[in-house]
Amino acid sequence: MNFCSHCGERVSLRIPEGDNRPRHVCDSCGHIHYQNPRIIAGCLPVHGDQVLLCRRAIEPRYGFWTLPAGFMENGESTEQAALRETLEEAQAKVHLRQLYTLTSIIHVNQVQLIYLADLPEPHFGSSSETLESRLFSEDEIPWDQLAFTTIRNALRFYFADRRENHFPLRHIELEPGTDRLLLQR
Repeated sequence: MNFCSHCGERVSLRIPEGDNRPRHVCDSCGHIHYQNPRIIAGCLPVHGDQVLLCRRAIEPRYGFWTLPAGFMENGESTEQAALRETLEEAQAKVHLRQLYTLTSIIHVNQVQLIYLADLPEPHFGSSSETLESRLFSEDEIPWDQLAFTTIRNALRFYFADRRENHFPLRHIELEPGTDRLLLQR
């Protein structure tokens, strides 16, 4: 960041009085520009014994499979964001069950929330962000073609939890600078 969005003057990176982290601070008007993590919300849609995955038509990871998810917009709840992203990416209407995975992706300043959801009817499709959508049983999951570690984690947790018929909230922290699990609660 080079210029203040309030007055247009230069900013400098410094620790404001009473703070403990470097922030972009306007040299003229003194406005502090906070940068916060981005929230990603999505669903793990389930129909019978299958899960719905989308093949990405956008970068990053074009052509790889993922759960329908994306950045939360201002003015919506995490649940609304998850439902919207599922409709936008997979053309699917789902019923949310519960928050299932909460992942802190520290090295890219993101928090990902995946809701366990029911897909009552097998109606889904593609969009400008999705090459195709498809239902997969556990033995059909293209594990080596999944777009993100967070998606792989959510799917592995789901299939293990399904065997126990117990779906606890999974709180995950990825090791900074990697996609390795640092902590799982």
